[in-house]
Amino acid sequence: MMMFDRGLVVALGMTGEGASPLLQVVPFILILGIFYFIILLPSKRKQQKVQEFLDNLKENDRVITTSGIYGQITRLNGDKVQLQIADKVRIEVSRAAIGGIQGQPPVVETANT
Repeated sequence: MMMFDRGLVVALGMTGEGASPLLQVVPFILILGIFYFIILLPSKRKQQKVQEFLDNLKENDRVITTSGIYGQITRLNGDKVQLQIADKVRIEVSRAAIGGIQGQPPVVETANT
């Protein structure tokens, strides 16, 4: 028969009385709570901020795309944005490709940062 130190047995939760099931679940709940507040909540807030920015775009805004193209919005059409990037040169890009307003910090982070 193996002999265990009483302190080790109590630390491992192998007492004769049996531990409460609620007490065994508490560490998992704490880990999930920490995960939510440190990772998921800030990510959700940032996503809401980006979506609000994209929804508030309007014609004549001077923007920069996530790929670094500067232009002025000439038309908004659902998920598409038409940019004038030079005289008589217009391109269509996805609304999600707009990274920010020229002269302001980017709202959408590019993959390089």
